Order: sequence, then C-alpha cells, then structure tokens
Amino acid sequence: MNLSILSPENILFEGTISLVQLPGIDGLFEVLPRHAQMVTTLAAGNIRIIDSEQKETILPIGGGVFETSNNKATVLVM
Repeated sequence: MNLSILSPENILFEGTISLVQLPGIDGLFEVLPRHAQMVTTLAAGNIRIIDSEQKETILPIGGGVFETSNNKATVLVM
C-alpha cells in the first residue's frame, strides 16, 4: 500500500508500507494493504508505520483526516 502523510507545510512521509496504525477518535486502529475504502477523522496521538522492509516509524500528530482507496492511503494532519 502506498501511504502519504501531508501537513500544510510538508510531506511528512511518502512510501510503500505493510501496516499503518492510526489514532482514531474512538481509539487506535490499523490498516493493512488492500483495506476497504474508508474516510475517518483522527485524534491527537502517534501514527505508527511499518514500511515494506519492516522498519518502524512513529510520527506524532495533533489530529487530522485519513482516507484509503484502491490500495493508496492519505493522511492530512494539522
């Protein structure tokens, strides 16, 4: 799955991933490749990314919006 994490100022992350864990408003949730289409809001917390080489990256966010469709995921953060 291709993941892009964007802020108003920068591209914070862009690459191929095997898993992303996100802070939803009702708690943490994970998205794997070929996940069903969805759009949801995010709470403040950490985004945990496992890339295609199994390297882990943690990005703190202050909230945002997540969308996934056609094996592409996008996070817009504040």
